[in-house]
Amino acid sequence: MSVDADFRATVQRRLWRAFLLRRAPLWALVLLPPLLVCALTVAGPRTASQGAAGLPPFAIPLFLLGVGLIWLILDLRALRRRLAVEWPRWLDAAFPALEDSSELLASEPASAIARLQRKRLQARLLDVLNDDGYRAIARTRVRWRVLPLILSLLAAGAAWALQQVAAPKPAASSASAAARPAAPGELTLRVTPPAYTKAAAFETAAKDIQIPQYSDVRWCFARPGEPASAVELSDGQSLPVARECAAWKATESVFWRARHLPTARHNILVTPDQPPRVAIAAPKEAIHLLAAGAKNVQLSVSTRDDYGIVRASLHMTLARGSGENIRFSDKEMPLPQSNDPRGRQWQKNWSLEELGMEPGDELYFFVRATDNAPEHPHTVQSPTYTLRLPGPQAESLDATALPTLVKPENLRSQRQIIIDTEQLVADMPKLGPAALRARSEAIAGDQAKLRLRYGQFLGEESTLFGDDEHGPGDSHDHGGSAPAPGGFGKMDNVLQRFGHAHDEADNATIFDPQTKEVLRRALKAMWEAEKQLRAIAPKPALPPEYKALAAIKELQQAERVYLHRTAFVPPAIKEEKRMSGDVVGAQSYKRAQGAANDVIPQDVRELVQSLGAGGVLPALWSKTARDVIAARIANDEQKLAAQRAVQDVADGCHACRDELRAWLRGTLTEVPVVLQARPRSDTKFGQAWRGKEQP
Repeated sequence: MSVDADFRATVQRRLWRAFLLRRAPLWALVLLPPLLVCALTVAGPRTASQGAAGLPPFAIPLFLLGVGLIWLILDLRALRRRLAVEWPRWLDAAFPALEDSSELLASEPASAIARLQRKRLQARLLDVLNDDGYRAIARTRVRWRVLPLILSLLAAGAAWALQQVAAPKPAASSASAAARPAAPGELTLRVTPPAYTKAAAFETAAKDIQIPQYSDVRWCFARPGEPASAVELSDGQSLPVARECAAWKATESVFWRARHLPTARHNILVTPDQPPRVAIAAPKEAIHLLAAGAKNVQLSVSTRDDYGIVRASLHMTLARGSGENIRFSDKEMPLPQSNDPRGRQWQKNWSLEELGMEPGDELYFFVRATDNAPEHPHTVQSPTYTLRLPGPQAESLDATALPTLVKPENLRSQRQIIIDTEQLVADMPKLGPAALRARSEAIAGDQAKLRLRYGQFLGEESTLFGDDEHGPGDSHDHGGSAPAPGGFGKMDNVLQRFGHAHDEADNATIFDPQTKEVLRRALKAMWEAEKQLRAIAPKPALPPEYKALAAIKELQQAERVYLHRTAFVPPAIKEEKRMSGDVVGAQSYKRAQGAANDVIPQDVRELVQSLGAGGVLPALWSKTARDVIAARIANDEQKLAAQRAVQDVADGCHACRDELRAWLRGTLTEVPVVLQARPRSDTKFGQAWRGKEQP
């Protein structure tokens, strides 16, 4: 009999637990509003000892909380009574396998058949009654009640309203401060950021603010009918404000003051629109050498902007061939958009077949991104990355006709030299002095080799390729018997005596004069580029490198065979130019040293001296000072401080002159000494005169 009682108690206990879990959220929600009102009452101001109807402020919330607790206890007792009486019927309704015999579990059967039937019911319950079964019975028998929750919310709301009505009024000073009318001459600012920033417009009183660049700022009088005034900006602008508001577009950080309130200054800090940031995560090397049997390559790029990316694309250039016989094919692929409009991230495992790469090819790629600024968009381009797929070593052909034939494999083409130089310029901020010098000299060496190779077509000598060496037994000797010297003033045999002739003097190669002139232009540009690279100045080397490339492309279109012309007919001079004495465009043959890059203007020198002497300042001194500060001080805080000093001096503050003078002196740099040769004419009279003076 004890076993049956224990089984019955276990079933009732688990049902009761399921009922409590089912009803607990309702109890919590009903008690929550009174608890919130009590917490707000205790945490609020305690300036009065009595609330509504002469009761303490927290009396009504505590009363509501007590009512809620009483209802909770009554609900618990009601559930307990229902469980004690109705749990057999709930089991019969939930489990048809019990065959409406659960009453045998609640009482002690008198007959043996009834006891046997109860044991069978217990066995069936052990098979079908689990935690899910108890929860299912609780969901069916313990229903959700909305009425207690609504009553609790209404009672808590009424109690809070009574508390607010009975609360003491704030002090007169605070009330007047909250609802005071605008002071005479008070200005308000209305700021409208650009639409592409998606920032909300706002209105504020006169105070320091920070706004996006290119925002529209308007100063308006808080009260209508104010006398006309002006808003004075730190950059020297004066914006009139009267019935119409003063308008200004925020391009740089300034401070401002109202003319009728000169002592109150307020800063407007402008946050500039930053250009997009482009990053290439894979490959990590700027020049990535693929394995000989590589089939795939991973590319991973990302772009991000402070407001939004409107356009981003991957540009790829495939180079195939060697020397100047290189074919280029370009391809542009837009980067897919993401859920975040401010950034795009894309990666793909490309197969070399998709990229069209074959052994010996090079793929150059970079990412270009543009932000969403409509009037002043920023476009940023990443450094150029290179993918190289090595190819089989091929024997070079001996180029004897034109520079456009295949050249040795150890030479880099002019286009490849340009690409290497551009990559070096992009990597300069990240390189140390030693690495920068090594890479610049390596590119200069490539340029020198290419220059010497092309120089052979003009008869220049080079042992770089090992096929132009001469021995003592060549067609023209260098160490044999010297030819008989000619007479004084005779120019015959000068080249044979002192020079190194390889061909006819009139026609060193088989090229026509126009082609040779283009070739000379290419060699001159290559030499200029090589000098800049030797001087560790890769950026100035780019213009002559492009000139050399243009000349080489022009050489590719030149004819191979030159038929000597019988005469040269110069073009006729235009009649309007003849005997006119027009020297426009004529330049002196003398080289002059360049002027200094940083010259201190005379008006700035005079202003600094006047500020130090304490005398009368020059005319338009404030404009001069503001221009120098705007041009030479980049930090916003320092610029505003210097502009405050300008405004203080303009207001008549003599003690502020030293501060302004210090700011101006800080913007000045020492001018380098410029040495210039003095031209001097050398005549026979002057030579004779100097000869007389000599001892």
